[in-house]
Amino acid sequence: MKAKYRRILLKLSGEAFLGKFTHGIDTSVCAHLAKQVKEVVNLGVETALVVGGGNIFRGVPKSSEFQMHRAIADYMGMLATVLNGLALQNALENQGIPTRVMTAIEMRQIAEPYIRRRAIRHLEKKRVVIFVAGTGNPYFTTDTAAALRSVEIDVDILFKGTKVDGVYSSDPLKDKNAKMFKKLTYMEVINKKLRIMDTTAITLCMENKLPIVVFNFMEEGNLKKIVCGQNLGTIID
Repeated sequence: MKAKYRRILLKLSGEAFLGKFTHGIDTSVCAHLAKQVKEVVNLGVETALVVGGGNIFRGVPKSSEFQMHRAIADYMGMLATVLNGLALQNALENQGIPTRVMTAIEMRQIAEPYIRRRAIRHLEKKRVVIFVAGTGNPYFTTDTAAALRSVEIDVDILFKGTKVDGVYSSDPLKDKNAKMFKKLTYMEVINKKLRIMDTTAITLCMENKLPIVVFNFMEEGNLKKIVCGQNLGTIID
């Protein structure tokens, strides 16, 4: 199989790391994620990832529940993404894939500070780059971080891996009448309030003409199939 894309960014939510747990990190899921990424790397695709932290701490609901300032809660959420990034790095390196974790919040003992040119150089050397700590700023989600990093490092496409097949009119796990969309425009996502990504992230992709594909990452082999051009999930452009 031949890859359709030269360079990609994959966004994974913190929930992707849960597996059989209600919170924390399931290392067997990390191994599954790493295996899928390895398949794409072996095709010669330069691969970057952005990870969320909702399996450990989610800023907005928790902050209101515990009367915590939103900025403090967001910083805690950023630190949670670092834990996920390190777990994924370990899983990838167990698969023999050279990996670098780059953080928007400096912590030199465990990860490199994010520098755009250095990130691109890692990708050119066929290292997987995992971006953690969001944008480094409160009030911005990891979806926005994924869009921002995608634009900065000139990827061909942004993939968002989920537990469902694509973008639906409502939650398909709760509504059996939910309709799946195969194709959407950026404005349709915003106007329909589909919430697959926040408005800031969608707008950033729209302004830079960056296509987004939302697909089921938990199904084995899907990432490789979609990178090779198979029509899976929902495309937003």
